[in-house]
Amino acid sequence: MYKSKKYNKSSKFKGKTNYSYSKNYRASRIPIDKYIVSHTNNLAIEAYKPKHRFLDLDISPIVKANILKKEYIYPTRIQDEIIPYIIKGRDVLGLAETGSGKTAAFLIPTISKALTNRTQKVLIVTPTRELATQIESEFKQFAFSTGLRSVLVIGGASINVQIMLLKRTPTFVIATPGRLKDLFLRKAINLDDYNNIILDEVDRMLDMGFIHDVRFIISKLRQERQTLFFSATMNQKAQTISESLLNNPVKVQITGKQAPSTIEQNVIRLSSHKEKYSKLHTLLKNTELKKVLIFTRTKRRADKLSTDLSDHGFKVGTLHGNKSQGARNRVIDKFRRDEIAVLVATDVAARGLDIPDITHVINYDEPDNYDDYLHRIGRTGRAHKQGQALTFVC
Repeated sequence: MYKSKKYNKSSKFKGKTNYSYSKNYRASRIPIDKYIVSHTNNLAIEAYKPKHRFLDLDISPIVKANILKKEYIYPTRIQDEIIPYIIKGRDVLGLAETGSGKTAAFLIPTISKALTNRTQKVLIVTPTRELATQIESEFKQFAFSTGLRSVLVIGGASINVQIMLLKRTPTFVIATPGRLKDLFLRKAINLDDYNNIILDEVDRMLDMGFIHDVRFIISKLRQERQTLFFSATMNQKAQTISESLLNNPVKVQITGKQAPSTIEQNVIRLSSHKEKYSKLHTLLKNTELKKVLIFTRTKRRADKLSTDLSDHGFKVGTLHGNKSQGARNRVIDKFRRDEIAVLVATDVAARGLDIPDITHVINYDEPDNYDDYLHRIGRTGRAHKQGQALTFVC
């Protein structure tokens, strides 16, 4: 547990980022008490008791063997409730927060389905490159030794290479909306070929401005298909899209807006923004902070903070939207392999970054809303490990 300074009046601060803060200004409207959840309170939430084991599910023996290699015995709640419906061929509307295990919830049954019937082709559309890359990584684990191929269709990577790979008729295509639309317009992919459609993190896609691309993609899909639609929240736009896509869907909603019980949450109270960097510097010297993901509000602040930390001897990397896909992949790999101990990122890393041993998430800048907060802190406390989330509040 971290003890922070008494919260008192803040002072005016102007940094190189051209931000100015007046007395009692907070960038976020999230109540401070939402950032404070102890293990005692969190662990009081009753653990979910699954109805099935993975071995009990009607899925391919090869997929079961790959699941056991990952040492998965019991499914998470969304996996337990949703996989049987997907196996039966039902359209599904899944409402679940980050860290619920929904990627495996749709990959396991669709891989098994594709093994049983080789005419099946699966299109997965997701908002960010990082999430698409993570989904492909999990696909390779669950589909090991099956002979099923996938292609990653994302911006920031060679479109010519993607066109060449698509000519090999992969069973799974994992795509971001903009690049998928571009490839369709180039006649490199025929969306009518796909009889399994998965839209993941739909709320995030809409927040990022992909509404027109998503509607365009939907208009080109075949009518005879199984559709899986996943979102953390459902606003009117998402509701309209779901109604245009889904046929008599089963709705599975997992909990409300709360963080996983494995995450202890606390705040670092500051008397002024001038204290931010020195407080962070002191925190990172603590040996308990072994692998740390730090969120900033902007790309420029991420770069500056990363440079400052590197100048003070920390092994640090940066992740944001201005980085090329190759640079993003390299820094994530370094973070995964412990070649760097600190990753400074914008909200581009808030979804899709699945590194089980992140010990701490630090919100150096507060998020815009509580949904973003939950996605940020969901990067720690994964795979049944304990994690801590700290938010700087001034």
